[in-house]
Amino acid sequence: MKVLVTGATGFVGGNLARELWRRGDDVRALVRPGNNRLTIEDTGVIPVDGDILDRASLDRAIQGCEAVFHVAAAYTFWSKELAKVAETNVQGTVNVLEAARRAGVSRTVYTSTVGTIGLPKDGLGDEDTPLGMNKLQGRYKSSKFEAERRALAMAAEGLPVVVVNPTAPVGPWDVKPTPTGRIILDFLRRKVPAYLKTGINVVDVADVVEGHILALEKGQIGERYILGNRNMGLKEIFDTLSSITGLPAPRIRAPYWLVVGVGYADLLIEGKILRREPVIPVEGVLASKTPAYVSCDKAVRELGQPQSPVEDALKQAVDWFTAHGYVKGELQSSPV
Repeated sequence: MKVLVTGATGFVGGNLARELWRRGDDVRALVRPGNNRLTIEDTGVIPVDGDILDRASLDRAIQGCEAVFHVAAAYTFWSKELAKVAETNVQGTVNVLEAARRAGVSRTVYTSTVGTIGLPKDGLGDEDTPLGMNKLQGRYKSSKFEAERRALAMAAEGLPVVVVNPTAPVGPWDVKPTPTGRIILDFLRRKVPAYLKTGINVVDVADVVEGHILALEKGQIGERYILGNRNMGLKEIFDTLSSITGLPAPRIRAPYWLVVGVGYADLLIEGKILRREPVIPVEGVLASKTPAYVSCDKAVRELGQPQSPVEDALKQAVDWFTAHGYVKGELQSSPV
């Protein structure tokens, strides 16, 4: 099968393109000129120069493809050009889906985010939990919400689109890295003096990749599927990383108000004055006030998404970051 993957130079897209190629598919990767191609450079994935904001390049890349995985996004809680985040995530998604329609692609899988899933006061969020507009903190989350809304609207009009909502994937090839990868890296670099009382849903990136492929094969048009696994408190994640690496886990719980205050101060100094990415992303801190605990039952039940041990995925992430020079010095790893 001839497939186009956008975002193949990133974490999820790179792992997806590699796996599709490994399975024997003819894989094209839409790549912006000058982008780091580490995730696909040792494979038979064919890079095609282009940009999701360039309609002509999209038409060229999609021509002849039977399926499209639209994974590309501006996944960041800070940018010197905030408007570019919205343009990439919203207009870029519309461009990809319209190009797929013009090319007659049989099915497209759009990668959204767990951030568009509502979180109830009690219990777990799922695909049917509404997200209040007051919960759309920051440009990233609001832009992904709008992009997903556009994708579902086009599906309702007859475009064959399935939406997947990954939680917090971990594993190898997190080259940039993602905000979740930064949590792991900060721990490895011993830059985590304290932790917040919050939590996320953690999943092996290989299971997220499998979920994408299963969504292409089995997903219902116009449906959403949360691709996740285990709800973990941040303290539990650090304790697990400690057992993997032998490094000490933070024992001090930082009050939420203090971290928010430090985050805003960091944004003023680093972001506004020095024009550098802040160490503490305010958008991420604000979003963490409510633990992002969700149910992944629908994807497991309807797609058959696997649920691999997250401890193994965390160890793979540690080993990959260490082997690729993200961490100075040797870490004493032990099997989980």
